[in-house]
Amino acid sequence: MPDSAVEKNTFLRDVKTLRDQARKSLDSGAVTAGYKDVGQTIELLQGALATEIVCVLRYTMNAISVAGISSKSVAAEFTEHAESEREHMLALAERIDQLGGDPDFNPEGLLGRSATEYGHGGTLVEMVEQNLVAERIAIEHYRDLIQYFTPKDPTTRLLLEHILKDEEEHATDMHDLLVAHQGTPKLK
Repeated sequence: MPDSAVEKNTFLRDVKTLRDQARKSLDSGAVTAGYKDVGQTIELLQGALATEIVCVLRYTMNAISVAGISSKSVAAEFTEHAESEREHMLALAERIDQLGGDPDFNPEGLLGRSATEYGHGGTLVEMVEQNLVAERIAIEHYRDLIQYFTPKDPTTRLLLEHILKDEEEHATDMHDLLVAHQGTPKLK
C-alpha cells in the first residue's frame, strides 16, 4: 500500500505507539487504554449475570415442578432453556473476569440485582406466562445494554447480541407453548 494511502487511513494508529501502549499495565490483562469506564461495564454485567442466574433457577424449578398431561415435553423445554441460560451466565461471568472483575454469584441480594423475577410456580400455563414475561424483560434489558455498549465496547456488545438472539428464541418458544396450551392465536 502506498504511503499516501496509509496516511489517509486515520483510523490506523502508529504501530510503535500500539506496541508501547501494549507493554504498559500488563497486570490489566485484556483491558487496554481504549476501554473507558471498566467499573461501570462490570457493574452492568453483574446485573446481567444476576438476571441469568435467576433464569437458570426459575427454569430449573419449573422443569421439576411442572405437572399435567404434557408436562414431560414442557419440562424438557424448561430444562433446555435452563441450560441455555446457564451458558449465558458463564459467558457473562467470563467477560467480567476478563475485565478484571469478580463475578458476583452471591445469592444474597440476587433478586435485587436481577432484571427479571424468580416467579412463583403454579400451573403449567402460569409457569409459561411467567417465563414469557421474564424473557420479554430480558430482551428489552439486553437491547438497552447493547445500545449502551455499541460505541464503547464491541466485545461486550457482541456477547450481549448473542444472548439477545437466544432470549428472543426463548420468548418465541414460551409463546408457542402458551398458544398450544391455551389455544390463543399466534403472534401477529
